[in-house]
Amino acid sequence: MTRAAELAVDPTACRAHGLCAEMLPDLVRLDEWGYPIIAAGPVAAGRERDARAAVRACPTLALRLRRWEPSC
Repeated sequence: MTRAAELAVDPTACRAHGLCAEMLPDLVRLDEWGYPIIAAGPVAAGRERDARAAVRACPTLALRLRRWEPSC
């Protein structure tokens, strides 16, 4: 059984390039200044490969994929 993963962004590292929203429009939207707003919850199993590609493509290394811990 694999663990679910979620996207996270480091707001101090992000420079609002918007590449994450281009690559994952169903998981990331941009605010009025171009900074990402990540969808809450785990990344669907079928989208993890795309999420990993977006993490690798982030020019400032601000996007992360981490183990999802459900809230109680």
